[in-house]
Order: sequence, then structure tokens, then C-alpha cells
Amino acid sequence: MGRCPQRPQIKIGKSHGKIFEIYIKTTPERLWEAITDSEIRSKYQFGNSINSDWTPGGRFEMGNPKAGALLGEGENIEVDPPRRLVQTMRALWGEDVKAEGTSRITWEIEPVGDSCHLTVTHSDLREGANEQLYGGWRMILSGLKTWLENGRKAHHPRLPHVHLRRGAAPTPGAAVVHTSSARPRLSPSVHSAGSGGIPVRCHCP
Repeated sequence: MGRCPQRPQIKIGKSHGKIFEIYIKTTPERLWEAITDSEIRSKYQFGNSINSDWTPGGRFEMGNPKAGALLGEGENIEVDPPRRLVQTMRALWGEDVKAEGTSRITWEIEPVGDSCHLTVTHSDLREGANEQLYGGWRMILSGLKTWLENGRKAHHPRLPHVHLRRGAAPTPGAAVVHTSSARPRLSPSVHSAGSGGIPVRCHCP
């Protein structure tokens, strides 16, 4: 699989960001629970747990039983179950990502028939930001889909790496990353397919 010569990015105000979309056959309530329940979260996010009281202004922490310290921390900016969650995020798992400072993650849930259209926007990234900050989203979202649709735990490699293909068409269950504010939409018909081998489409300029 070829690597796109330019990192996909969008401009959100004066910052840069990445947008990921996926359809999942589930209810908004179950999807919200899977995002905010620490035990469920660990099943599709590399074993990492997310702990918070999930109130606006509240703190959240990301950890892992195998880590000796916190992996990330931030603040809940907006909490609107089961539709929208906005958080700041500071990565702590290495000095290189600590140097990137604070970014923002927005989860948006839109019901579509018997499924949900989930959009994750990782914004407030500097131009040329370390790929470790956002490179795992494709596997996280495909793991989330696998858990909710099939009840199976995702088995990810230890270090997440995203391989991007130029001009790849979306396939059933595809997660898509966009490079502009004009976001192409996946067809709702993709929601019923399995999540194995989900590719990422790169809209490169």
C-alpha cells in the first residue's frame, strides 16, 4: 500500500486538523457509552482507559495498566450526550508528543436509520504535527465498529501506524480522513458491512 506524499490536513481557523468518519450499526446511546465507558474504551483503543466524570469543565485522564504514568490528559469542553463531546488533549507518552502541546478532539454522533454516522475531528494541531497524535484514529474507529457490531475485541499492533492511499475509493464500513472543510460523505449503505481491513482514504491536494 503506497504512502501519500503529503499528510492530509484541514485548516480549522488558524489551526490544522484531521477529520475521520465512519458508519456503525448501533444506537446513539450505545455509541456514546462505548466512547465514555472506560472498560469498553480499553477494548478498542490499544488497551487504554479513559477516566472522567464527563461533566463540562471536568478533567479526563488516559492510562494503561502496562504504563508507569499517565498517557494523556485534558478537559471536557462540551458534553452533550448522546450527540457531541469536545475535549482538549495533551499527549504524555513521550517527550516528542509532549512538545506538541494541547490539541482538541470532537466526537459528533448523527443517527442514520438503524446506524450512526460518527465524525471525529482532531484539531488545534500545528502544521506538520507529530503523526503519533492522530495516526491511530483509523484503527481506533475500526475497533469501535468491530466491538459494537460484533462484540469482538480489537487486536491492534503495539504501535499504531496509518498507511494512506492516494485516491482510494471508500469500501463497505470505510473510515475516511479529509483534507478540506468541504467533507465528502460516505454513503449510508456502507453501515451494514463488517469492519475488518478498513482502509483510510486520503484526499491529497
